[in-house]
Order: sequence, then structure tokens, then C-alpha cells
Amino acid sequence: MRRTVLSEQVRDAYSAMSGPYIELIDDGRRMEAYDLDFIGGYLGGRTGPVLDLGCGPGHLTAYLRSLGLDATGIDMVPEFIAHAEATHPGVPFRLGSMDALDVADGSVAGVLAWYSLIHRPPADLDVVLAELRRVVAPGGMVVAGFFDGERAEPFDHRVITAYRWPVDEFAGRMARAGFTEVQRLQRTTDRPDRLHAALAAAG
Repeated sequence: MRRTVLSEQVRDAYSAMSGPYIELIDDGRRMEAYDLDFIGGYLGGRTGPVLDLGCGPGHLTAYLRSLGLDATGIDMVPEFIAHAEATHPGVPFRLGSMDALDVADGSVAGVLAWYSLIHRPPADLDVVLAELRRVVAPGGMVVAGFFDGERAEPFDHRVITAYRWPVDEFAGRMARAGFTEVQRLQRTTDRPDRLHAALAAAG
């Protein structure tokens, strides 16, 4: 029940901020090349469905499709889905939540969770990772991007409270969910309080 309330709060917060958020993407806010290389390097070439969870305005779903992947964007914010469908015609998007994915067990070749897990408090993250493990096929891949930090702790995000994670702890939680780390990426940004991390892990 608590996760449902939290999901609704996150959805409502992003709905309220959807206009400025979409403008940031449409006005040329671009992914760093090494982030795209990391994503493409581990999800590119996958045979079977790939899910972009928390797809937002759909730019990364479109990128995955450009790699020839059978990618679908899923987000719980109606404004994001509407914009994504209008901006990327022919790319499949649908409303949904990673708390309960409407896909069969072991049916997904890859998952992208690019900064879509950042609003999950430590008590909830394991449950979401278990849901990802349920849907990812053996040998499938999960690529997650998140905020790096010395400890798991909340901070004031412009939309709603987010969390930093030490990469070792995040990797450990993925391991407990049944994933095996393949590679990690850590880098600084122009904000010392917004350190970047990404993790690729196999099912």
C-alpha cells in the first residue's frame, strides 16, 4: 500500500512538472556520448522485447529503436506518454508502473531503467528489483542509471525527493535480486552533488 501511495506521489509530481521537463529534452538536453555507448553496448543486439522503464518523453526509447531493438517505453505519467507518442510516431509507448509490469515471467530480453529508480527509498528498491528479475529472461540485461553517493540517502530533487546510492550497495542489491554485475560506470558532472553512476547486470 505504501509503495502505491509513493508511486502516485511521484506520478503526480512529474505530471505537474511535465511541461518544463519535456522542454529540457526538446530544447536540446542531450545524453552524454559515453552514456549512450554504455546503454547501447549492453542492450544493443538483444533479440526479444526491451523495456524502457520510466521512459519520460521517450527519447531513449527512440534511441533503442534506432539500434534495431524491439523497445517499448513505459511510464506512469500520462503527459509523458502523450508527448512521446506524438514526437516518436511508430515507437510503442504505454502507461504502466514498474511495480507490476504487465508482461510474462522471463519474457524480456533487456530493461533500461535510466534514472527511473532514483525516487525509490531503500525499503522499496529490493521489491522493484525483484519485479525486474521476474520479467527478465535468463541471460537478459538490465542497465540502470542513478545518482552516486557515499551512502544511501535522500536529497532534494527538483521534482520530488530522490536518493543517492553507493555503487557497491546498489550492485549488492541487484545481486540479491538475482542479477550479476557486468560493468559499472562512474563519472563526475558539473555539479559535485550530482555524481553519476550506471550499472549493467545480467539475469
